Amino acid sequence: MGVLKKFEQRLEGLVNGTFAKVFKSEVQPVEIAGALQRECDNNATIWNRDRTVVPNDFIVELSAPDYERLSPYSGQLGDELAGMVRDYAKQQRYTFMGPIKVHLEKAEDLDTGLYRVRSRTLASSSSQQAPPPAPAGRPGPAGGNVPGGGGYGYPPAGAPTGAPPMPSTPPPGAGPGGYGYPQPVSGQRPPAPPAAGGRTRYWVEINGTRHQISRSTLVLGRSTEADVRIDDPGVSRRHCEIRTGTPSTIQDLGSTNGIVVDGQHTTRATLRDGSRIVVGSTTIIYRQAEG
Repeated sequence: MGVLKKFEQRLEGLVNGTFAKVFKSEVQPVEIAGALQRECDNNATIWNRDRTVVPNDFIVELSAPDYERLSPYSGQLGDELAGMVRDYAKQQRYTFMGPIKVHLEKAEDLDTGLYRVRSRTLASSSSQQAPPPAPAGRPGPAGGNVPGGGGYGYPPAGAPTGAPPMPSTPPPGAGPGGYGYPQPVSGQRPPAPPAAGGRTRYWVEINGTRHQISRSTLVLGRSTEADVRIDDPGVSRRHCEIRTGTPSTIQDLGSTNGIVVDGQHTTRATLRDGSRIVVGSTTIIYRQAEG
């Protein structure tokens, strides 16, 4: 069972009495959960072959109306979201430098239904004193500030005690995005190189049926002319298109109801193995594997 599905089930167990008001918000908790997963992926830093560190301190900025609805339950919701991050990190073999915390904040510049996630790596007090927040500056790609280390979305100012030394050159096989190296322009982690002599296989799973992606593009829709036909009244004739590559992406083709990728409404998104795509009332699981 996927991490997001388990998170949804845990929340269902909390929906009683006043806590049920959380679900009347324009922003749904599962959308925030998906955004936190992506924040971990986008800011993961490879320290050595056995250790990949991800942020452990998250701030979810909400519009004033959404914040007013969610703030009375921020403690419970924050704990559940932190548990989801912990489960996801275990699945991806990520590690943290300190305790996981998720905070809610109000952002006056956001409209109802919109949210923004910021993150940073904070070491526990036993290994390093937490660095001060970054000074104000131009916005960074992860919603933080560019100047100095320690800002949201950026590594801490100093490596924690016991951490491996920062290399002067990237280790063999390492791409950009680690400590001391520029982040990729897209903000995404560089894909892992394919296994020697192997190739990447791509497919989607819909209602338990596997559909192999044998070409560089795959159109999904209700039309018989689509590469994969989805019999769902909420799906447009040519709803969306998956393009395989490094990385693979999905693009909405001007559909009526749009697409949701890993819990977030979007028109275009990067896909990873296990990405959950919702079109109409149909869920599509994107898969890729070497060999």
